[in-house]
Amino acid sequence: MLKEYNPKSIEEKWQKFWLEKKIYKFTEDKTKPTFSIDTPPPYPTGELSPGNAFNYVYCDTVARYERMKGYNVHFPIGFDCHGLPTEVRVENLIKKKKSEMDWKEFYDLCVKYTKIWIEEMEKSFKRLGISFDWDLKYVTMDPDYWKKTQLSFIISYKKGYIYRGEHPVFWCPRCETAIAEAEVEEEIIKKELHYIVYKIKENGSITIATTRPELIGACVAVAVNPNDSRYKALIGKTAIVPLYGREVPIIASDEVDPNFGTGAMMICTYGDKGDVRIQKKNNLPVIVIIDDKGRFNSNAGKILEGLNILEGRNKIVEELKRHGFLIKTEIIEGEIRKCWRCHTPVEIIPKQQWFFRSLDLSEKILELANQIKWIPPYQIKRLQNWVNSLSWDWVISRQRVFATAIPAWYCKNCNEIIVAEEDWVPIDPRLEKPKIERCPKCGSSEFIGEKDVLDTWMDSSITCAVHAGWPDKFDPRLFPADLQPNGYDIIRTWDYYLLLRHYVLFNNIAFKIALINGMVRGTDGRMMHKSYGNVIPLDELLERYGTDAFRLWALGSVKVGSDISVRFEDLDYNKRFLNKLWNAARYVITYTREVKEKPKIEKLIDLWILNELQNVINKVNKYMEEMDFFNAINEIRTFVWNKFCDQYLEAVKYRTASNDEASFFVLRYVLEKILLLLAPFAPHITEEIYHNLKENILTIHLEKYPEYSDINEEIIKKGEILIKTIAELRRIKLRLGVSLANNLSEVKIYTKNFYDTLKENYEDIKYTLRINELEIVKEGEGKYKSEELENVSYDIVI
Repeated sequence: MLKEYNPKSIEEKWQKFWLEKKIYKFTEDKTKPTFSIDTPPPYPTGELSPGNAFNYVYCDTVARYERMKGYNVHFPIGFDCHGLPTEVRVENLIKKKKSEMDWKEFYDLCVKYTKIWIEEMEKSFKRLGISFDWDLKYVTMDPDYWKKTQLSFIISYKKGYIYRGEHPVFWCPRCETAIAEAEVEEEIIKKELHYIVYKIKENGSITIATTRPELIGACVAVAVNPNDSRYKALIGKTAIVPLYGREVPIIASDEVDPNFGTGAMMICTYGDKGDVRIQKKNNLPVIVIIDDKGRFNSNAGKILEGLNILEGRNKIVEELKRHGFLIKTEIIEGEIRKCWRCHTPVEIIPKQQWFFRSLDLSEKILELANQIKWIPPYQIKRLQNWVNSLSWDWVISRQRVFATAIPAWYCKNCNEIIVAEEDWVPIDPRLEKPKIERCPKCGSSEFIGEKDVLDTWMDSSITCAVHAGWPDKFDPRLFPADLQPNGYDIIRTWDYYLLLRHYVLFNNIAFKIALINGMVRGTDGRMMHKSYGNVIPLDELLERYGTDAFRLWALGSVKVGSDISVRFEDLDYNKRFLNKLWNAARYVITYTREVKEKPKIEKLIDLWILNELQNVINKVNKYMEEMDFFNAINEIRTFVWNKFCDQYLEAVKYRTASNDEASFFVLRYVLEKILLLLAPFAPHITEEIYHNLKENILTIHLEKYPEYSDINEEIIKKGEILIKTIAELRRIKLRLGVSLANNLSEVKIYTKNFYDTLKENYEDIKYTLRINELEIVKEGEGKYKSEELENVSYDIVI
């Protein structure tokens, strides 16, 4: 072994070896039980962040553990190419919006850059030591994956779960596309609340309060709470919209909060989801005053036409003031909804779109969620809260370019919808005609291909089935997936859509276990984000501390599901731990030899360390079955650092110097088990040391994980007495200014309670501490009293 632990050299060596030997390949062996992981397919951004790495280290640790437990692990890797992130990034690179160029040219640029970014991300995954089976790699922009997504669309459409219709949708004016509720971010900001007077046609007036005065041109009603005594007499009367002069009804709605503003609100089409519900329930008219680019159209009147949202808000406030309709303005805190990708405020606009009939399945999704094991258990609440908050069906069409095409056409003559048959896919209606001669409704032979594309979640929401080989080589052993690992930020998207889509397609649950990790925070404690300037490149951390130290930090610093902050001292601690392990292993490999026949183990200290080891093995197995990495790692670290290195190893060095075979055997046995226990967490250093310790092995990662066995509690208790005695005498020796390498002239131990135990282990105490003359007696009291053992004291002569 090298004298110094050099993470980079051994990591590169073993990463190359694992890939060349295909150590992590899912085999065709049908005799072994399988364990399938629905690996999160990342967006190809070109680089992995510490946050990305956090998630993949979690699922990789499970994959490595299950392999060593004898499972044939199916651990694929895919890349979720489509969607806004790629389009926005390409637009920034070419300094052009996609609307300013031919769509196919822009699409080809997206493909070109995506391939480059995938290549860079693959390097990062390999550097992290993620044990993917690279033969199972898939890319969602490939025609084969298109086929699967389009096939799932067709099947769902035929089952009645997909339909086309007009409905209010969240609309991003920057990206010029509809987005799903799950793609809308909410942020609390300070807002202006404006108090505006509406005249009542019959007599008098009513004052409403709104944060969106610019939408007054789309006002279709004034609503009050039916139990609000202030307004009961006004229900059913008619209000006049300021500046526009339009008559609108005053209606009752339980959704109105009597304590907000004046307790009266204007219903616009549309300011928020409440407007949508109230408009639909009361069959109110729809007035659309905002266009696709976020500018006011002619319906807003000459006063606002052509202005953007902010300009329109300022203009309408100015006009309301001028005409005496604005009573006052105050500052409040309220929500603003933004596009998850470009962070532009979104609007609600009625649009013809494709929808997935998701609301009808809400109860079923909640039922399926309860069949899943959530780790940690409380994370199910995020899914439950999300499902219960949904107001309308999932809009699955997007006005974008780089995405899976919707396999549908429209008859040019009668507008009949023609959806592709299952054997037509993959197909792109933007470029190809339907595989029929005439419209089945009117007989026309002219068709218009669907230009809208599918939400990227339509691609990634079928991954459990795709990983299992659907539709061509479906392997029922792999479905439902055994493990679904992801961050809590995408429970409402990926986990929700997986459950929804797999139930519709297969009438089955998508996965059995949901392993949920937290987010990574910067050194300042805030979420790691470029806008905060607190992002630390992953490569910088790996270069400074090594991959295995990073993995131990990610797995052993916080409980599963909790956020983790980058603390350099924590990373450094894990690097120092690995150095400690390296040095201990180097001593064992250098100063011991393999014993062919197991010697008789009689010494208490040997029996103690073996039982302590087995105790750790038992606990780690228990923790790992619950995917409790935090406690598993801390058990291993405490045992290795304190009990093995600081206590046992120091106590048997005198025996290794005299070629004691029992010490050789125990040291090598304990080191071997430590490496096996640690292998799923720190794969590189354990592989390197294991190959130095053992002969004729392929890899530690296909060896058997240490298993549960009974322990002898009495031996552990007696061993602790011996260990505490040695540790105390070492501390006293150091306090007296005597080097541990130097001898003590005389030591006398006074102990009534533990006399037999210490007397039986006289040699270990004498030679570990380098004592010339040692005496152990029952009676009397020494100068130095024990801090840990009752009625034990010491006299020492230097």
